[in-house]
Amino acid sequence: MSPVAGKRGLRELARGKRRAAAAAAGNQAGERLRQGFLSALPLPPAQVVAGYWPMPEEIDVRPLMTNLHLSGHVLVLPVVVGRGQPLIFRRWRPSMALDAGVYGISVPGAEAPEATPGVLLVPLLAFDGEGRRLGHGAGYYDRTLAMLRAGGDILAIGAAYAGQRMDSLPEEASDQRLDWVVTEEGAIRTGRVMPCRVAT
Repeated sequence: MSPVAGKRGLRELARGKRRAAAAAAGNQAGERLRQGFLSALPLPPAQVVAGYWPMPEEIDVRPLMTNLHLSGHVLVLPVVVGRGQPLIFRRWRPSMALDAGVYGISVPGAEAPEATPGVLLVPLLAFDGEGRRLGHGAGYYDRTLAMLRAGGDILAIGAAYAGQRMDSLPEEASDQRLDWVVTEEGAIRTGRVMPCRVAT
């Protein structure tokens, strides 16, 4: 079976696993993710961090983003500018008014300045221990990570419920692996060789 066909078959299973994982984790999962991230991944001061505005059943990274904002990090949110194109990132801060973007996802308005992140929080349907990620199939994050990695160092961190982990996922040549995955149960360093982007 080709990786493409394998992914199609896995997506419905992954959506069910995510629903079950979200229900099992409870409404404090985002706060526990925040604690696990900060314990495992101290970031350099003023690092530009790309979060995301969670869709239903995605783990909530907003507690972490608020903490990073208070610590002096620059925050950005992804914006879809066109099908088949990489994402762009616009600056965001807590309590900022947002617009409705593609797929109904909340995004900063066009007046918000763009910035290039050095750390990227990545939502997903499923992940494995080697950093493979199953997304919704549009390829936005793979194209974006490929572009950012071509331009310099970027730390890609999946954000998920622990119950979204699978033993192994199919992989295409265009897929970009994650460096870490952070869940409500802690942080997992994957098998991908990465540049050092955490504080020492």
